[in-house]
Amino acid sequence: MSDRSSIEWTEATWNPTTGCDRVSSGCDNCYALTLAKRLKAMGAAKYQNDGDPRTSGPGFAVTLHPDALDVPYGWKSPRTVFVNSMSDLFHARVPLDFVRRVFQVMADTPQHTYQVLTKRARRLRQVAPKLEWPANVWVGVSVETEKELARVDDLREVPAAVRFLSCEPLLGPLPGLNLDGIGWVIAGGESGPGHRPMDESWVTEIRDICQDDGVAFFFKQWGGHTPKAGGRLLQGRTWDQMPLPVAA
Repeated sequence: MSDRSSIEWTEATWNPTTGCDRVSSGCDNCYALTLAKRLKAMGAAKYQNDGDPRTSGPGFAVTLHPDALDVPYGWKSPRTVFVNSMSDLFHARVPLDFVRRVFQVMADTPQHTYQVLTKRARRLRQVAPKLEWPANVWVGVSVETEKELARVDDLREVPAAVRFLSCEPLLGPLPGLNLDGIGWVIAGGESGPGHRPMDESWVTEIRDICQDDGVAFFFKQWGGHTPKAGGRLLQGRTWDQMPLPVAA
């Protein structure tokens, strides 16, 4: 975990689980897998000084880190926290009881705002009625191409204070995007070796839908060989809008 994150739309990261596997095209150049491999190659310790795990099981196997559950209690000043930047909390190999423990930590620390992002939208929808949803938890799904639009329908069934979409890496247009019940959209291009290009029209169409529907829009990056290679300007301006909680 990092008490200060370089991700533009959050302030800190917290990884009570690590590890994942491929479910869609957006996973092909997974930064979490790349980082985990690099840390293992360097012989990095399993835990950083702040007690947050950065590596995982063999390969990039899903691994639970109960010790990491204590970390948010030590953060006294309020911050926005991206949950599981190195994993997916709703992966099938994360037991429901452990998901509940993560949610209890979030409920116990209402001074923080937690952002939970998943590609497992179906499991999210299935387990949502079995969880208590504190007001400081935002939940989003990744939507990289038109094929993933069904995830938005699953997300709409979840009683989160804020529902959001991460269209990053955006790998194609999203015709028919419906933002009913959605409070925030993040869009951005892919970065790193082998990054795939993003067309400006794909982004501006999403931005225009957000503006028409009164949904906060955040443009993270154009991408390129490095995250900052293409900059963050979209048609001459920076888009850093953040959501207000919407009715569940």
